[in-house]
Amino acid sequence: MKILRPLLPFLSTFACFAVCAAAQNTKQVKEVPVHPTTAISGKVLYGQYCAVCHGVDGKGAGPAADALKQHPTDLTQIGRQNHGTFPEDRFLKILNGEVTTPAHGSKDMPIWGSELRNMSSNLNSAQDRIHALMNYIEGMQAK
Repeated sequence: MKILRPLLPFLSTFACFAVCAAAQNTKQVKEVPVHPTTAISGKVLYGQYCAVCHGVDGKGAGPAADALKQHPTDLTQIGRQNHGTFPEDRFLKILNGEVTTPAHGSKDMPIWGSELRNMSSNLNSAQDRIHALMNYIEGMQAK
């Protein structure tokens, strides 16, 4: 114990640096309330709500992707993973929170369908936004 005593200040400082360094490398997604939109364009909606995780190109490398427990889905591969056909019905169910997927794990992905419906008292406007978003993502599919 006498041999370790002079080393204690050094060891405790080293331990503090190690803990502080580990804390700085831990990324977290800051949860903020959804900001209402008046956008109807699928591209604009995607940029406002999806690109932060899925990336501008839809490949899953958005700025928040590294902080998530499960890496975001590469949205450009949905059609390819479904035998060359974009599964519109299933996609709408996922978007609306009716179906969960293993990739979404613990519901890190917000249920954008209900969020878009809550933004507007006009149900048709919300449905138009949901379909515009789906159509935009369908257009992103790899050929």
